[in-house]
Amino acid sequence: MIRITELRLPLEHSDTDLRSAVLARLGIEASALRSLTVFRRGYDARKKAAIVFVYTVDCALVDEAAVLARHAGDPHVRTAPDTTYRLVAKAPPDFAASGRPRPIVIGFGPCGIFAALILAQMGLRPIVIERGRAVRERTRDTWGLWRRGVLDPESNVQFGEGGAGTFSDGKLWSQISDPRHLTRKVLDEFVSAGAPEEIRFVAKPHIGTFRLVAVVERMRHEIERLGGEIRFGARVVDLRIEGGAVRGVVVATSPRRRKDDEAVATSAEAARSEIKAAATSADADRHESRDNDPESRQEIAADHVVIAPGHSARDTFAMLHARGVHLEAKPFSIGFRIEHPQSLIDRARFGPNAGHPLLGAADYRLVHHAKNGRAVYSFCMCPGGTVVAATSEPGRVVTNGMSQYSRNERNANAGIVVAIAPGDYALAAAAGEGSDGDDGAPGPGKKTVGAGALDGIAFQRFWESRAFELGGGGYRAPGQRVGDFLRGQASTAFGAVLPSYQPGVSCVDLGAAARPALPAYAIEAIRDSLPAFERQVPGFAMADAVLTGVETRTSSPLRATRGRSRESVNVRGLYPAGEGAGYAGGIMSAAVDGIETAEAVALAILGGGASRD
Repeated sequence: MIRITELRLPLEHSDTDLRSAVLARLGIEASALRSLTVFRRGYDARKKAAIVFVYTVDCALVDEAAVLARHAGDPHVRTAPDTTYRLVAKAPPDFAASGRPRPIVIGFGPCGIFAALILAQMGLRPIVIERGRAVRERTRDTWGLWRRGVLDPESNVQFGEGGAGTFSDGKLWSQISDPRHLTRKVLDEFVSAGAPEEIRFVAKPHIGTFRLVAVVERMRHEIERLGGEIRFGARVVDLRIEGGAVRGVVVATSPRRRKDDEAVATSAEAARSEIKAAATSADADRHESRDNDPESRQEIAADHVVIAPGHSARDTFAMLHARGVHLEAKPFSIGFRIEHPQSLIDRARFGPNAGHPLLGAADYRLVHHAKNGRAVYSFCMCPGGTVVAATSEPGRVVTNGMSQYSRNERNANAGIVVAIAPGDYALAAAAGEGSDGDDGAPGPGKKTVGAGALDGIAFQRFWESRAFELGGGGYRAPGQRVGDFLRGQASTAFGAVLPSYQPGVSCVDLGAAARPALPAYAIEAIRDSLPAFERQVPGFAMADAVLTGVETRTSSPLRATRGRSRESVNVRGLYPAGEGAGYAGGIMSAAVDGIETAEAVALAILGGGASRD
């Protein structure tokens, strides 16, 4: 197989045009081309009036050796790499009857799903522990917050089958180094589970929330078919550690959580109705009601535990810290969500080709280095999407972005976030989580202190609670027109751009000196960045664009440190993985981390060690 890269065609072209371009590029007759497959299709929009598609194509030829010899000096004609995934190990047929403890996977987001899938494909019958609900039940609970302002702390945007990525844009691309082509394995599994075939070749593939629900369900059923087990509504509350090695987990299950997800209708039409239905009544704080909803506890023996809980499992991190598992503070980012008309972004990026069906809704990636030394950048841009309530704790407001597969909502949104380091939130912790009168920024007379592993969580909670207060309660979010934000005055009403966040947005002054929505250094940096972004995307700083706060869960604020074996540096058999453990950022990187962690677990169980990084 031969791979051709950088094959350029005009926006309007046919499959025949592509085939003709391949023949011309290789200098061969039609009879010499057995087949061609599009490996990747991107576009170059630097010349807006002359946008071109850029293809990577794999070709099967009658005489590949001769063609490669003729193009020996051409960097864009090479042998296609072998992207086939091969299992690193396979359990013997009698493994299930051996009585050895089964591997446990904690968390069923992208990392946990792929860790469990690979372990199941290798015959190791994993047990998955997921604190939230099955995806359809979870979707009803999530809409309960959005439509009714009712939060279920165990079933929401952050917790439940599919993880936080289920309620996002469903982006399936990543910039991670991938020499083993594991991202291809991820895409292949998604397609096998019903995702659109095009995700294999478009440059920036995505699925969208509605479609991702069914895909996640099918992947769960495949894991179960292969002997795996998924336990929903089960929360890991303790680890049993003996002699520096994990020997089991303690799981708490509430009767309230024991529902049969098979009772949820499976037809596409019924699923859509369920997703849009209002949630049933629920306590605003399930954590506080646990005394009235007694939990049963069970210890499960295990010598190999993958811990992939997502970045919002704060009680799990506290438990790990209490058990002495090595954790360390790490950088993350905080900011606001910004919304513009999607049509404005389309015109800015595509010019006269805006609205072309093959281009779809335009996106952007922006970075600015503010005058105060802070880096500001766009995060998780959602074309044609909505801003969603993403909190998992009572009395706190968190935002995120979400798009459906069609990306046809009126607004575009993205996080505009400021990078912060452990030293920033260590100072805030020393001042009482960023208490009034202290913006948490280094300055004269301030002594830098070391950050504790959990200080980033305290920092997040402080600003999420402030956002709840500024929004006026009921999980309404604080918001402001960009024009007013830049002038430093409170908004009294929204204009041409209406905020999409539900349960609603209250007009405030996000940068008010007395009670700002973010630390003063973050407010200053974002104010500095918006005019700079305007120069890159005309209209970005339009007066009626909307800022909604706050975006605090861009990534995990800590890392569960692991070694080359992927085990915790101080607890054998414990495998921190994915975004919550500090080793991924997004669906694809988390999924790849899950695959490689599962491989390490399998090699440790079946012999041969776990030598792969």
